[in-house]
Formats: sequence, structure tokens, C-alpha cells
Amino acid sequence: MLAGSFSAKAYSFFDTLLWIACLNLLWIVFSIAGLGVFGVGPATAAAQILVRRRVRGEAAPLLRAFTREFGRNFGRGNGLALPVILAGSALGLNWNYFSASGDLLSQLMAAGVFLAAIFLVAVVCHLFPMFARYELPLPQYLVMSSRFAFRHLAGTAILLFVTAAALYASLALPGLIPFFSIGAWLYVTGWLCDRFFAANDESVTAAAEAIGAAEVSDARHHHPAATIGAPVA
Repeated sequence: MLAGSFSAKAYSFFDTLLWIACLNLLWIVFSIAGLGVFGVGPATAAAQILVRRRVRGEAAPLLRAFTREFGRNFGRGNGLALPVILAGSALGLNWNYFSASGDLLSQLMAAGVFLAAIFLVAVVCHLFPMFARYELPLPQYLVMSSRFAFRHLAGTAILLFVTAAALYASLALPGLIPFFSIGAWLYVTGWLCDRFFAANDESVTAAAEAIGAAEVSDARHHHPAATIGAPVA
């Protein structure tokens, strides 16, 4: 019994590693195919959609599904990624400018740019997993990702830690990049965000039900005749 359970867990673990490696390769190939700037967004959108499906237990041929989602979300994926790329580029230029100066004001500005960059990374960690889960108008993804990152600081801190760990491992062992680094970051952040969003949805639903129950109770207290025959909340 224990041996069988261990074998099943080991198989699942190595199967997930292989899936992550394939996802990593597909992300790189499709990003290059989209000339980098125009491929990163659709590739990331496709990857996070497939991560969510796998987390939910849905099986599908990876190459075929990735190709389909890449094409389907090419425009919307770029609509999400290009503003982030532009914002990141602007922050990088400002960091280089202010950090090169030695005066106090420039150093304070550099620190502000650094904090803004951290927040941008936090938003990006939530952005594409949110795209994979919810149907929203395109500008709302950036707005809602920013709000979620700011309001759920514990989850945001975890995502930033995962991102920093992936970056550190990639710099320490560059050979990981073409095989695991990107795919592992996409998988772990997608898995975490799916749980954060699910917990938030449950909390919002519970709060809405509580408010609804309170309103019904208040209505019965002030207007009992209006609620005769209504089911008990």
C-alpha cells in the first residue's frame, strides 16, 4: 500500500517536471516566433491557461493546446503585456539615470523607482493567472491585478519570494533557463494564484450571502408582512 502510494506520487512528481520542461520550451519557442516583444504576452497567456487546466485536473495535448491558445489570445495577450513592457522599460531607464547620480534627491528617486518596480512585478505575477481565470474587459485586468496585489499582501509577498528564488536560481545556474526556470515560475505562480483567487471568491461569496441574510432579516423586522411566505434565510 505504502509502496504503491509512493510510486504514484513519484510518477506524478516526475510527470509534472516533464510537463513543466515542455511548457518552458514552448514558451521560449512561441515567444521567439512572435519576435519576442509581440510573443511574450500571448505565450504567457497560453501558458497560464494551460497551467490552470492542469491544476484543475484537465488533460490535453500540450503542443496542440498551447498553439491554439497562443493564436486565440494573440491580440489580448499583447494588450496585457505591452503596457507592462513599456512600464518596465521606463522604470529601468529611470533607475539607470537616478542611480548614476550621487546626490540625495537622485538616490531617493532611485529608491522610489525600485519600489515601483517591485510593485510592477507583483502585478505581473497576478496579471496572467487572472486572465486565465476571469472574463473581464482588457483594461480591467491591470486594474484588478493591482488592487489584488495591494490588498492581499501576504500572497503578494509569497509570489515575490517565488519570483526572486526563480531569478536567483537562473542566475546561479543559467543552464536551468532553457529547461525549467520559466516554466517552473509560470507553474508555481499560476498554482498559487489559482488558490488565492479561489479563496477570495469564497470570501466574497460568503460576505454577499451574509449581507443578503442581514437584509432579509432587517426587512422582516421592519416589514414583516412583506416577507410572509418567504423561506427562512
